[in-house]
Amino acid sequence: MPISIAVAMWFWGRVKGPKPVRVLSRLAMLVFCQVTAVIMVFVMVNNANLIYGSWDDLLGTGNHVRAVPVVPPQDAGAGGQGVAAAAGGGGGAPAGDAAHPPANKVQQAFRGVDDPKVPNDVQKTDLKGQLSGVDGEVLVWLPPQYNDPAFKDRKFPVVELIPGYPGSSSTWYGTLKVSEQLKPLMQQGKVAPFILVSPRTLLLGNHTDAGCTDVPGKVNADTWLTRDVPQMILDNFRADPSADRWAIAGYSAGAHCAAKLSLAHPNRYRAGVSLSGYNDPATEKDSLVGKDPKLREANNPVAIVKGAAQPPKVALYVSGNKGDGFEDGQAIAAAAKAPTTVQVVETTGPHSSDVWKDMVPGVFEWLTGVIPAH
Repeated sequence: MPISIAVAMWFWGRVKGPKPVRVLSRLAMLVFCQVTAVIMVFVMVNNANLIYGSWDDLLGTGNHVRAVPVVPPQDAGAGGQGVAAAAGGGGGAPAGDAAHPPANKVQQAFRGVDDPKVPNDVQKTDLKGQLSGVDGEVLVWLPPQYNDPAFKDRKFPVVELIPGYPGSSSTWYGTLKVSEQLKPLMQQGKVAPFILVSPRTLLLGNHTDAGCTDVPGKVNADTWLTRDVPQMILDNFRADPSADRWAIAGYSAGAHCAAKLSLAHPNRYRAGVSLSGYNDPATEKDSLVGKDPKLREANNPVAIVKGAAQPPKVALYVSGNKGDGFEDGQAIAAAAKAPTTVQVVETTGPHSSDVWKDMVPGVFEWLTGVIPAH
């Protein structure tokens, strides 16, 4: 912005021609200064909160769906942690043996994250989803024990971290400071040594939210998050393949994803964390799922709990202010039956990263109670 003001001042007295031309030229300079000021403020806010990861995300020109194949159900021979599509995303019952990963592992190349707000010990890879047809980046952070020789034969629990909408795969690390806050707690033994994984969730162009759901002919977002990304982690890291050692957490729209995916996939996730989330997908006006009545109902966590053949063995932590997730958590708790457990925590404060960042230590201490360190 200082440059635009300097340019305007330089040309202000140098504009020549008839008076109408001079007036219009100077008005154009003022508009130019205003536009650059708005852009600068937006960039500062975006850099502080990592709302958009790229200009393509901002402009809605990015599309990370390479194909939309019919997702095969997980069979006993395929192994791994895979499950069939979630409720509302193509149907099919979970199957397979989570204790036996497949023989054909795909090794990924990892690099640092080119973002000054993200710590240097966070790794990034570009994953081509074999089952989902989705391509996108995945950020991974390893706990301090991972490279300790004393833990060389240890397999580690995993937490998938889902951002809000719009949101970047960097937000949990750069804005919520999840790894920086948890590292000392892990070293002190207060928090289990979780591998932290944050995949891209902004998959569709035109400012459309995929809602972490498999939508036939549009996107396999559920399969990307619950099968492709976890399989990549199992292939490349000493991650525990047991569903009892996996959790998924999110804030805002990501909180909705965490609640519904954990409940829909109890053979993959033992716990889910929802920070200021919602139950009705249509709460997000850009939600593709919210525009389809059947998908909207099928992807409501309350409907998933009520429609389950047997109550899922999942522990949920749901937080929110009144009118901002608290009542949604109470609705899930009212519908849940053992062994499903729901802890609802009322919070105060705005719908913002400052609130969620302060909750990170307590949330992961709760997770450690559900998924303790071996």
